[in-house]
Amino acid sequence: MGQLEGKTAATTGGHTGIGLAGAVRLADEGAHVFVIGRRKAELDAAAETIGAARVTAVAGDITNLADLGRLYDAVRARGRGLDVVFANAATASLATLEQVAEEQIERTFAVNVRGTLFTVQKALPLLNDGASVILNASTAAGNGTEAFGVCAASKAAVRSFARTWADELKGRGIRVNAVSPGPVDTTGITDLFGEEHAPGVRANLAAGVAMGRMGRPEEVAAAVAFLASGQSSYVLGANLCVDGGENQI
Repeated sequence: MGQLEGKTAATTGGHTGIGLAGAVRLADEGAHVFVIGRRKAELDAAAETIGAARVTAVAGDITNLADLGRLYDAVRARGRGLDVVFANAATASLATLEQVAEEQIERTFAVNVRGTLFTVQKALPLLNDGASVILNASTAAGNGTEAFGVCAASKAAVRSFARTWADELKGRGIRVNAVSPGPVDTTGITDLFGEEHAPGVRANLAAGVAMGRMGRPEEVAAAVAFLASGQSSYVLGANLCVDGGENQI
């Protein structure tokens, strides 16, 4: 029997990368997982990977409050409340201070900050006492990586949310924590840097990690499962770095 047997979870951006790995792991631990994602084809493929009996997929964008409403309407219709929220959905782009454009700031903060906030706010009426909320932050929030300033700032806001919300919700026994992945090998590397540059970027990222390699989405998912379960019952407002020692050694 898994650690989340009979529980209900919701994962945003659960159709690719860390979000998909997290949804798979939560389902493997026994939870029924509600997944929201923007790209229908990838969402359908994710549902097949997770297993039809263990997942409810909702096509939508977390920057659209009506889409978030449809996600939580589906959770409400199941009638068991919500035990886990993995607020994972995020976006990133590259631009130095000189290059940053207004639309980049608006999009990044709309997804990473505003979207995360309303993902959790709209879940509140459904959260069972003792539920766990996990926010996907990033080790980038504490680094000065060139051309990554806007994304890093948005992730610093997410880390701050975890502290504040942990304090606000502790009276209901709801634990809020953040997980901060370091360099993780996902298709996002190619999306961000392009097919031609992706291999070099992966090599450079791996070289900066104490363990000498990039992480796997499944390794972040294991941390998410820990924070979602009773195994982390005395963990509150924390930031769990899953970074191969990059920011620790």
